[in-house]
Amino acid sequence: GEESSGAWFRSIQRMVSKALVVLGAQWGDEGKGKIVDVLCKDMDIVARCQGGSNAGHTIKVGSSVYKFHLLPSGLVNPHTMCVIGNGVVVHLPSLFNEVDSMLAPSDGGTPLQVEGRIKVSDRAHIVFDYHQWEDGVREAALGKGAIGTTKRGIGPSLSSKANRTGLRVGDLYNWDYFEAKMRSNLASKEKRFGQKFCYPTYKGAPTGEIDLDQEVKRYKEFAERLKPFVVDSVSYMHESFSSGKKVLIEGANAAMLDIDYGTYPFVTSSSCTIGGCLTGLGINHMDIGDVVGVVKAYTTRVGEGPFLTECVNVESSPFYDKPADGSKAEYHDKLGQHLEKVGHEIGTSTGRTRRCGWLDLVVVKYTARINGYTSLNLTKLDVLTNIPGGVLKVAVAYKHQGKLLCSFPSSLAQLAECEVVYEELPAWTEDISGCKTFDSLPKSAQDYVNMIEKVTATKVSWIGVGPDRDATICK
Repeated sequence: GEESSGAWFRSIQRMVSKALVVLGAQWGDEGKGKIVDVLCKDMDIVARCQGGSNAGHTIKVGSSVYKFHLLPSGLVNPHTMCVIGNGVVVHLPSLFNEVDSMLAPSDGGTPLQVEGRIKVSDRAHIVFDYHQWEDGVREAALGKGAIGTTKRGIGPSLSSKANRTGLRVGDLYNWDYFEAKMRSNLASKEKRFGQKFCYPTYKGAPTGEIDLDQEVKRYKEFAERLKPFVVDSVSYMHESFSSGKKVLIEGANAAMLDIDYGTYPFVTSSSCTIGGCLTGLGINHMDIGDVVGVVKAYTTRVGEGPFLTECVNVESSPFYDKPADGSKAEYHDKLGQHLEKVGHEIGTSTGRTRRCGWLDLVVVKYTARINGYTSLNLTKLDVLTNIPGGVLKVAVAYKHQGKLLCSFPSSLAQLAECEVVYEELPAWTEDISGCKTFDSLPKSAQDYVNMIEKVTATKVSWIGVGPDRDATICK
């Protein structure tokens, strides 16, 4: 309601003298879009700094549902300017498809005002269709060792950037250079992989083998449509800070998918931690204020890679059900099924079912060290209501060969040998979706939140108790 929203906004007044940063504290899909949506009501600018269309933030406003991939989710608020920074890699067809979906939502929802509200850095690198095709080819070549990427071309695009063969948004306006480089890049990739590259699948994509003459025509049209969006983002951001604008930086993906600090190589290809905010927007450390870590009340991840608290193939669980189809290689126990079904754990960007498991505070403590959270936003606490078995387990430490580890290990081989140390808490059965204050939560839910604060040594400032934008408790 208005009263709780007012308290929420008052609680962030101290946070807006510098950029307020919102970062994922786990493996992504924590619900960052929801808190960004609410916090940006008091912001002049919401900026993306890394990743690409592999991000996925869903925001529900009344009966309207908006799904963001490239655009900052601050677009939902009509007075907020949205910036796509130089650290973001941009697939132009996807960008325009997303803009069009906001102008005319497929579910019949309320259209968003877009004109004049999107700024795209001239230094942002472009994801081409041949990057997306390459992404799929590389994944297929890895076979059972596949990373589980979104196949959106993020990694290959960033490889081009690092190899200094990439093309940036600003290059669209130096056409002879752009065309020659695009032609030579595709020819080089087809020679290297020994095959003709084809168009990937997305709305409006051509079919068949990539036709360079057709690409030249398409990108000339893209350049014309994009031109009003293009800006020198470094100057724009610094002028915004100098003029007292309130800025929110919206992180994509999450710390455990960071190229340096995540479960490498099962990670994304960008810097999803606090450092990415600086390099991806051209700002300095003096511009950063408070940092909010977004933590789901349990743990999920999409794609391959280690996940020690996952509730899958857990034969020791009292809720374990042997599948009727014995050929299935993976299946969830009843807890995993509960989290998946009640939490609607389907990826916004990929449509893939998310793997589910107990809350892992070893992960949250590790990412807090890197990101320096000043507060936490705990999401989806309501999903734990009526948990099978009536007991909640929380990972508080890892043991390796009988010894407690002081941090999250870099070696996946060592991680595979770790034993998880859990603490158990009683669950609750009461519906908490209507709770407006911390004190109105069942004692077991309060104890769960208090335990998170104790283990992470970080205050939980907001608690999500439902999917709607106002279903959040300000603690």
